[in-house]
Amino acid sequence: MKGYIYKLYAGADPSMGWEFNDPIFGKYATLGACMPNIRRFLDIGDWVFALSGKVPERVPYVIGGFKVDEKLDALDAYERFPEYRLKKNERGQVIGNIIVNADGEHNALDDHDQFAKRRQNYLVGKEAVAIVGERAIELARARTHGMLERILKVRSNNTADLVPRWRGLNEEQVKALVQELRRLQGGK
Repeated sequence: MKGYIYKLYAGADPSMGWEFNDPIFGKYATLGACMPNIRRFLDIGDWVFALSGKVPERVPYVIGGFKVDEKLDALDAYERFPEYRLKKNERGQVIGNIIVNADGEHNALDDHDQFAKRRQNYLVGKEAVAIVGERAIELARARTHGMLERILKVRSNNTADLVPRWRGLNEEQVKALVQELRRLQGGK
């Protein structure tokens, strides 16, 4: 078992009004549009985690993760998870993480390159752990940096140095991170 933790783009912070669009920790935990390199390297039973994006005056935190249960093509995901198809919410934010339309072509709402590479390896997870609720988020903000230093056995003044864009995790690190997130999820 292995894992990866990656940093979301600037502004991607649920406590600042950003709605989860990839990864999604809903009825089904999924990662389908972002990080095609990580999705390709993950196997069934591996874990993927996400760190909130840069927001002024806010400390980033690990927002959650899940254990990979399936890898699909985006067209298969389109059929199975209609609620995760790309659309705009009432604030105009693109939500969803299925980047194809019904014909398997690139959905016009997705403005990223490398469509052929990105439509592969849509991840469906199980055993998801997500940090939600004001108290849990503030605890996670306060503890993420030290938690990552301990787990990664690296010292740094900046969380961005611990997870520059993405970072691989070994089995011991994955287990420790899952345990810490479950504790935070419970408000402890």
